[in-house]
Amino acid sequence: MGVRGSLARQLLVWQLVVVTCLLCAVGVLAVTQAGSNFRTTEGRRVLSVAESVAAQEVVGDLENGPFELAAPAETARSLSGVDFVVIADADRYVLASPYPDQLRTRLGIGESTVLSGRSWVGELDGSIVAHVPVLDEKGGKVVRMVAAGSKSPGFFAGVLDSPDNALRVLGVALVIGVSGSLLLARRVKNQTLGLEPHEITALVENREALLHGIKEGVVGLDPQHRITLVNDHARDLLGLPEDALGRPVDELLDLNERIRDVLTGRATGADQIVLRQGKVLTLNRMPIDVRGAVVTLRDRTDLMTLRDELDASRHATDTLRAQAHEFSNRLHTISGLLELGEYDEVRGYVSRISSAQGEWRAEVGSRIGDPAVAALLIAKASLAAERGVGLRMAPDSELDRVEDGLSTDLVTVLGNLVDNALDALSSQKQGGEQGWIEVGVWQEEDEVRVEVRDSGPGVAPEIAEEVFEHGFTTKAAAHGQRGLGLALIRQACVRRGGSVEVHNSGGAVFTARLPR
Repeated sequence: MGVRGSLARQLLVWQLVVVTCLLCAVGVLAVTQAGSNFRTTEGRRVLSVAESVAAQEVVGDLENGPFELAAPAETARSLSGVDFVVIADADRYVLASPYPDQLRTRLGIGESTVLSGRSWVGELDGSIVAHVPVLDEKGGKVVRMVAAGSKSPGFFAGVLDSPDNALRVLGVALVIGVSGSLLLARRVKNQTLGLEPHEITALVENREALLHGIKEGVVGLDPQHRITLVNDHARDLLGLPEDALGRPVDELLDLNERIRDVLTGRATGADQIVLRQGKVLTLNRMPIDVRGAVVTLRDRTDLMTLRDELDASRHATDTLRAQAHEFSNRLHTISGLLELGEYDEVRGYVSRISSAQGEWRAEVGSRIGDPAVAALLIAKASLAAERGVGLRMAPDSELDRVEDGLSTDLVTVLGNLVDNALDALSSQKQGGEQGWIEVGVWQEEDEVRVEVRDSGPGVAPEIAEEVFEHGFTTKAAAHGQRGLGLALIRQACVRRGGSVEVHNSGGAVFTARLPR
């Protein structure tokens, strides 16, 4: 329970305040209406009394004085129940009145029309009063006037006259108000998971601090895939505009299709990899019943860079392993020939394998002037040989030494394209026919063009663009995330203002252009 009391107590207090205000308003309306009804009804009654007194002959006879007039006035007052009946002459001097001190004083008539010969009903000095003129025998002159009246009740007179009804209404209203407030409090408390208002406020404040304080990006979505919340880190990672809140994800055209698929749930699974503005992001989407979903984002650029470095080390290890395996087979062959005494055959065999390796190194060294690219191609040759795939260079390939940034991108592009071709050929049944990969690198005036073709099955035209999407793969993912290599190639090319495309010509032909 907080300082201000529980939610039920607060609702009860406010409900009582509302009920009290409502009762006061109803009471004021009832009293006002009762007063209006009283004035109308009582006005008719006092007018009837005044008219009956004015019609008596004793009142119209001018020879009768106060003594004779007192009897009919008092009789009418007693029988009718009005508070007073007063008879005055034409000059408004009182001739008969229930109040002795009022005799021989002038009767106040206010705005009454009695002196003009017409009856009048109105309110004077807190009383409902009726004035009726007494005319002479010719009916044209006012000789006397009769005033009858009743005092108006006080503001709460109607309530005090029937206290049982007022208390009954108040009691029923209080019971309804208390019961309603308790039921409302229970319903609200169930919907707020039993939390008090100050606890809800604290949770909201903590949520805001948490959302903007954590290093992960957080995006909230409603069932219509509209963004309901986004913290600063998510806004930076996704590059969302300032007006992103409240907008559907599909309307944010700056986001690529892969990101929109993950945010809306069209792409499912844990740790979805996407590329955005040169960064590698991991997205996880968690649905929240029917109220939407929450998506968390992590920047894995550094991890992916480390992964690339580890992949490079793994490739180097695989290459060394392949070379060691190849050298082991050759040494066993040489050893067997020596035991058989085939010395001439040993010399010929050594000459042949030395010539083959030397030719490849010489060809790469003569055509490729960049050390990193040349080393990559020499290493890939051993890996291709282990898999039974021939690796060759396009006849007119030529590349001078390039700046470090371009050299790194060329290694990324060439390495992934050759690996992709090796995977495609390894999964294809060649029927005893050796597959091949041809690598071409050309240095032009303002760009470097890379082309890798293979003897594999090629790429279906309908997915020629889709193969470069993040996460797309035609291979079974045996270890970790697949389908990222070609996406990284496109990212490297686009980052430099270049492009990458694929077409078929007896097999898949990938062409990448990297501006210098």
